[in-house]
Amino acid sequence: MIRIGILGDIGSGKSYVSKIFGYPVFNADEEVAKLYKKDKKIFLKLKKKLPKFIDKFPIKKKEISKAILSNKVNLKEIIKIIHFEVRKKMNIFLRKNKNKKFVILDIPLLLENKINKKDDILIFIETKKLDVFQKLKKRKNFNKNLFNKFKKIQLPLDYKKRKSHFIIKNDFTEKTVKKYVKNILRKIK
Repeated sequence: MIRIGILGDIGSGKSYVSKIFGYPVFNADEEVAKLYKKDKKIFLKLKKKLPKFIDKFPIKKKEISKAILSNKVNLKEIIKIIHFEVRKKMNIFLRKNKNKKFVILDIPLLLENKINKKDDILIFIETKKLDVFQKLKKRKNFNKNLFNKFKKIQLPLDYKKRKSHFIIKNDFTEKTVKKYVKNILRKIK
């Protein structure tokens, strides 16, 4: 099994590109959302650490956002609890798909949390900053302060780009992205 890690900025289209590969995708953001909605143990752990913000199950994204915005220690506490669980989910996903030719890892903090392995194929999604920011501003619950907090815990984009084996210039059209994906798959098969 070849692991393909998708890297890029917040809102660069990592999840969109991941799906176009046509192989099993581990989407960390979706896993986090499921944990907030369905995992009572996560709720209890977060409630214990952040009782001012987390008091009802299922956990609402708004509560998490308020906790993160109130002080930087809260984000670290959330990360400690959530990332451990996400890593367990990823290992289950990898075992389940061990016979597949490729798996796609759509994990925003792949390098930051040292989840990648030496022989992973890393692909950087490059976009125009203005395009990304305009796209993000249209999201229903976009919060610039929250966006900035998440940017601070990420490695610089130029570092991620240098670490990558391939670059996809995402102009948010399916035709362009499919062409890049096809070329990459041809080179690594």
